[in-house]
Amino acid sequence: MKDRAYAKINLCLDIAGVRDDGYHELKMIMVPVNFYDVLEMEPAEETSLAVNRSYLPVNEKNTIISAVRVMQEMYGFRTEFACRLSKHIPTRAGLAGGSADAASAIRMMDTMLGLHMSREEKIEAAKRVGSDVPFCMFNEPSYVEGRGDILYPFDVRTPMDILLVKPRRGVSTKEAFALSDSRPLVHPDCLAMRKALMENDYEGVCRNLGNSLEAASLELVSEIRKIKEELQERGFDGVLMSGSGSTVFGLTRSRALLEETMDELRRRHYFVRHTNILTDRSKGL
Repeated sequence: MKDRAYAKINLCLDIAGVRDDGYHELKMIMVPVNFYDVLEMEPAEETSLAVNRSYLPVNEKNTIISAVRVMQEMYGFRTEFACRLSKHIPTRAGLAGGSADAASAIRMMDTMLGLHMSREEKIEAAKRVGSDVPFCMFNEPSYVEGRGDILYPFDVRTPMDILLVKPRRGVSTKEAFALSDSRPLVHPDCLAMRKALMENDYEGVCRNLGNSLEAASLELVSEIRKIKEELQERGFDGVLMSGSGSTVFGLTRSRALLEETMDELRRRHYFVRHTNILTDRSKGL
């Protein structure tokens, strides 16, 4: 069986506080984008993982293997799986690539084993693997609360082009959150962002971009700031770092600006990708 594991970006990320369990209380606007890894799985005598990127772990540290173990624990089955991942989403990028892969694995196990998991069960399994996995389970634009497990889907009616640009260095999510705890935080209005997306208010989308983690990640990887400044100077209408970074995205409705910028940044060996918000609910292969 084969499935697409879609990346995400955060158009708005607000750290509202620290929870009693040690996780951060978050408010976010998360949207899936049309950019994905491809995961294949089939029942096998033992669980294995083949990946087209040599730097990725193929053991229990990989979110796909972790998802298999979580599902075995939850449902008591003994089936193992041979997994093959075609990896395209960069790591340590703020795009939830590992979380998307885990969510894809859970979806396929649910189908292959006939588990008929409820939405709540899918969220519970996803939450046990990682904080971004619940969102990646459904690939729906959502207002997200808690540690990423409380989802309020909504429809996006604001078209735009998105340019993803990642510097060579990535950002450790753990380090970014730890550093943010000792810094003053911006608190963007995520509900205003949702309203703008639902009402085809492109200017409102650009005006309400914000990320509580951005200042900390800028300290950890200074190149993020350089990319942000360049996209702003080139004329992108809105520019923000996604998640804990290090990917920066620029919003525009100018195809000429998009193509010119892509060509220039590719010549400088950045990771560059043109994408848009995924709104089609039929997203499988």
